[in-house]
Amino acid sequence: MNPIFRRRAGALAANALGLMLALTIAPSMAQTTPGAAPASQAELAQRLERLAAELADVKAQLARLQAQQSPQSQQSAATTGGGWNQTAGAAPAAVAAAPQPMPATEAPATVLSSYGEINYNRPTRASDKTQLDLRRFVLGLQHRVNERTKIVGEIEVEHAVTSASDPGEVALEQAYVEHQLTQLLAARGGLFLMPVGLLNENHEPTAYYGVERNFVETAIIPTTWREAGAQLIANFDNGLTLQGGISTSFDLTKWDAASGEGAESPLGSIHQEAAKAKARNLAWFGAANWRGVPGLLVGGSLFSGGATHGQAGFAGARVTLADLHARWTPGRWDLSALYARGSISNTGQLNLALIGNPTLIPKSFGGAYLQGAYRLWQQGDYTLSPFARLERFNTARAFADLGPGLTPDAARTEQVATVGANFWVTRSVVLKADYQRFRVNTQANRVNLGLGWSF
Repeated sequence: MNPIFRRRAGALAANALGLMLALTIAPSMAQTTPGAAPASQAELAQRLERLAAELADVKAQLARLQAQQSPQSQQSAATTGGGWNQTAGAAPAAVAAAPQPMPATEAPATVLSSYGEINYNRPTRASDKTQLDLRRFVLGLQHRVNERTKIVGEIEVEHAVTSASDPGEVALEQAYVEHQLTQLLAARGGLFLMPVGLLNENHEPTAYYGVERNFVETAIIPTTWREAGAQLIANFDNGLTLQGGISTSFDLTKWDAASGEGAESPLGSIHQEAAKAKARNLAWFGAANWRGVPGLLVGGSLFSGGATHGQAGFAGARVTLADLHARWTPGRWDLSALYARGSISNTGQLNLALIGNPTLIPKSFGGAYLQGAYRLWQQGDYTLSPFARLERFNTARAFADLGPGLTPDAARTEQVATVGANFWVTRSVVLKADYQRFRVNTQANRVNLGLGWSF
């Protein structure tokens, strides 16, 4: 509270209390004291009314001041990791910073957040496969228990309708408790997004260019990838953020060699999402991101964990995934690059039992992309940013040797060129349009339109 307002309100309250006492004893004084002025009670009442009006005005000014001082960022802090860093005319900061100590303000203890997107995809060579999808709708809730502790949760509904006969899914995207240990260090436990790549912790539609999330950060890094575990987050004054911890891992016993799911995303097909997750084999992970130069982000991550959990009939195997990424936003430009590579050990023994099926477990997979966007026009909250992206990825770069005639050929590396534009109506609402051209699967060439929001 402003100290000037505090002193003024205290003085007015004291005067009002004194006048109320005077009004209470005034009648008896008028009867016992000769020559008492008969109008003194009325005068006291008038003074009390004036003081009450002044006190009400001070309270109103205090309310306005507190409303102005409440940080707007509290409205979006219930999102992933360290929150959304939205800036009109540009996508938000790509990787969430470590959490800061929550200020002792009058901001609401509980904050509701949300994001969602509706996408239209029309293949140019197979128009019969055109579809419109409410891709996802997410509700987030953050409750600040005290200045150091908060609880964060997000629930997601995909594809609008969920039932046994519908394509939709309902899932918890996050559910964790975070406690600020010191000004530097925070601890987080529960189900959280992994600090990998540029999108995984900041994947709201307003945070990236293009109608669909890029392929490298969906097919190679299975955004949105979350695990249950515990981690420490350190944020240094020089712009360096370190994150690391222990979590659940993948489950290779879920691999379905008869379907093409593993070919679309090897790790996406075997993630567990804390749903009765096998946990005999845990994983460790670490990430470093540096923002020491304004407009520049450079970072990387590493994850490694056992993935067969001692299950009978499955040889031991380990999943490892690493990425390097950078983002630079000089002036009107927004430039980014990412490289990711993963591997699965002991796939030779694992695949012996799967020979004859169309989708064996790859030994390695990976991809990379370059992206550039330019803030072409801005007026108030309206912002138009054309962009272009070139990405190459391969979900089965190599297979372990199974012998002559048995070892599958490596998959062809797909290359996708995307050109389009994002148009921000406000910081929280974005319209998108783009065209994607595929080098290998040319039947997938398509035009995309999208509407997204987040708050």
